[in-house]
This record gives sequence, structure tokens and C-alpha cells, in this order.
Amino acid sequence: MTRKDKTLEQRVINFIQRHNPFLAGDKLVVAVSGGADSVCLLHILMQRRVELAIELHVAHLNHQLRGAESDSDAKYVSDFANKLDIPATIERLNVTAYHDQKGGSLEEAAREVRYSFLAEVAKKVGATKVVTGHTRDDHIETILMHLLRGAGTAGLCGLQSHSILPCGEQSGQLELVRPLLDIARQETSEYCQRYNLAPRSDSSNASLSFMRNRVRLELLPVLRNYNPSIDDALLRMADIARDDISFIQEQASLLWKELARKDDEAIYLDMNKTVALPRALQRQIFRRAVKQLRGSLKDIEADHIESMMDFLSKPAGKKLCLPDGLTLSTEYGRLILASAQAPICPLPPLKGVSNINIPGKTELPGWRIKADIIQEMVGEDNGLAASFDANKVGRQLIVRQRRPGDRFQPLGMSQTKKLQDFMVDSKIPGSWRDRVPLICSPTQILWLVGWRIDDRVKVTENTKEILHIKFERLT
Repeated sequence: MTRKDKTLEQRVINFIQRHNPFLAGDKLVVAVSGGADSVCLLHILMQRRVELAIELHVAHLNHQLRGAESDSDAKYVSDFANKLDIPATIERLNVTAYHDQKGGSLEEAAREVRYSFLAEVAKKVGATKVVTGHTRDDHIETILMHLLRGAGTAGLCGLQSHSILPCGEQSGQLELVRPLLDIARQETSEYCQRYNLAPRSDSSNASLSFMRNRVRLELLPVLRNYNPSIDDALLRMADIARDDISFIQEQASLLWKELARKDDEAIYLDMNKTVALPRALQRQIFRRAVKQLRGSLKDIEADHIESMMDFLSKPAGKKLCLPDGLTLSTEYGRLILASAQAPICPLPPLKGVSNINIPGKTELPGWRIKADIIQEMVGEDNGLAASFDANKVGRQLIVRQRRPGDRFQPLGMSQTKKLQDFMVDSKIPGSWRDRVPLICSPTQILWLVGWRIDDRVKVTENTKEILHIKFERLT
């Protein structure tokens, strides 16, 4: 073995030791396509398996995209694994059929099928980690692809040395490890030549129909003409982005418990506390919310996150549609992230008629109402607080739900209006309407809580005493 060989092999081992992705006794599923990168990786792991105290299992998926060439790749991997005396799982799956059913790009379809296959193999053989042969070149190409797609800071991090396998719920906490991220693609080819490993060559790597190939074969050569050190510049940018994102994620984790609540169907975010955060933390909070609800950030682009942040200024009753059937809706002081099918209504049911203690506190299922007599106006709070001329409204107030024929005179209007018409015009969702609290005197509706008071009981310059009522949502 030459000094150069030792250097490459030792660099891979040093990378593994630096990132500590493996534990003694780990069983690893090694994804082997038959190309130089994965063949080089398997050979090195085989050489050092005793030192690393690991077990290996080879996994190869025939995507059936290149006919006889794909079949030959599968045979090569099977023979190579047998030669190294490593157990292997070799399977065939129809990626084209999956793509036709799911849509999107063929690259993405192949990736999803491949990761799902690797997770199944890992589960079957009792492995805790999946190892792939992604190289420094793959890392650089991924950074550029994310940049071209308009990724945020997280996308600029590129590939990670280890992460959670991105294949949905079945993966659980299965880790994906990439030990070759410090190694160039050319180096893996040279390594295979020295050991006469004769890896397979994938003809589809020359096809410009795939975005990654266009980045590698067309874009990168042009960028290197502008800056011969563009590879190092991109890697440096990725390292900086990774450090920044890591810090922001830590801060978001510290804030999460006081900002968010999750149940089986939705995540609820405190709007006031979220609005007060720096925008960098808001982005991370929304990313975390989506990931916790769906298990991944697949199809969630930077512009979706920006739209979610803009939604912080929307009034109650608004809804934002997101990919994969997710919706973000506003309610009283909270945001709800849920699937479109989730039967989410943010308002607790109202039952019967309840008297309001004036002054004092009144508790209802899901609500606490505080009423005070004050001398000066105070700021309102997300539609959940309102002020009235105390002499005009009296002291015998109740809270109830709407009734047929209800009318009131919305603030700013000179005539009364049907409550139903006002709710429709205000775009209050139908499922909310029977749960919107109404504050009423013996003679009229005073306040449609969260939306509008009656113009006839507003505070004026002639008001002597002010009745201030505030609703607080109980968890």
C-alpha cells in the first residue's frame, strides 16, 4: 500500500473518529451502487471493521432505469460482497412506476424509493445506521442545487456528515452517515484503480436531463472559470451556514416549550411570543413546527417559511395553504399548523348562558373573563379585549353563542346588521361561528368577541366610566 493510499484511508478514518457517528457493535447497512464512491467506502470499512468494531451489511437497489446495465450493476455488487464475505440484500424496484404515480422529478422519485429501501433493509437486519458514499463533490453540487432552488440558510449547509434518514415514519431514528464528505470523487476512482476493484460506470451520469448532472457538467466548469477556488468558497459558506443554523436551532429549542403546544393533529404557537422573536428565530420555529408535525421538511421551501412568518400579522380566521395538505390558520392569539383534514376549531364550545361578574373574574370552559371599571382607555389585545361606556352597557351582562335573527350595529356603522351577514363578510369560518362568544346586555349584543363591538356602546369624550373586558384563552 502506497503512502497516498494510506493518506486517503486514514482521512476517512479520521473523519469517522472526528464526527463519532459509530458506536462499538453497530451494524451498518452500506449502500453500494457499484460506482467508485460506494465501492471505495465499502472496501475501506471492510479493511477497518475490526478497529471500528462494526458489522457490515451491503444493500443495493436495482432501479430498473438502465435495462441490462442496471442488471450488471446488481450482479457486480453481489459478486463484490461475496468476495469480501459480507452479507448483502439485492433488490429490484420499479422507480418509473413510482414516479408516474407520485409525480415530481425522476431524480426525487429514485431518491425516495432508494431511501425507503435502505430503511427496510436496516429494519430487517437490525442495523442502527445506513452509510452512503457521498463525496466532497456531491456536497458541493448539493449546495449549488439548493442555492438554485432558492433555499434558505439551512439549505446552504449542503450534505451533513450524519442525519436522520429522510424516508418518512418508517425510518424512526435511523441515522444516515456519510464518511466520504472530505474525499473528492477523483480520489475514490484512483483508490479503486490501485486496488483493481473495477467499479461500474453509470451511463446516466452523462445525461443532461438530470439537474445534478447539469450542475456538475455545465454550471461548475463555468463557475471555476470565474473563481478557480469556487469549490473551497462554497464549502466555506456551507460551514458558516451550518454554524449559524446550529446556534439558532439551540436558541429555538430553548424557546420551544413556552411557544408551542402539540397534540395528535396540530401544533399551536403563541402568536404574541412568536411575533416578538427576531425573524431568524421565527424561521427556525416554523421549520421545527413543520418537521415535528410531518416528520420532515420535504417540499417546504424558503418562500413557504417566509409566508408563514408573514402570517403572524393576519387577523383571526385567516388560513394559509402549504404543501402536502398542511394549513396554517390564525385564531385568538395563536397560530394553528395542521393538516387540511384535521377537524381543528380553535374555539371551545359555548354552552348555555353565563353571567359575567362586574367587576371580577368569570371562568367558562376554555375561557377566563376579566372585567374592570377603569377611568382611562387601555390598549386592546389581539381582539380579545374591548372597552365600553359603562353607563350605557350596565352591569347585567351575559356571554352566549349566536341565535337566529341576531343583529348588532358594528363599530363604525350607522345601521344594524344581521350577525350572520357580518360573520360571512368578515370571513369567519363556518365551523367557528357557533363558538364565537357574544357579550350581551338585556337589550342588545355589545361585542362579537375577537371582531367588533357595537357602535352604540363605544367610549366617547362624554364617557365617565369605562368597562374593560378581557378574554383569556385557557389551555
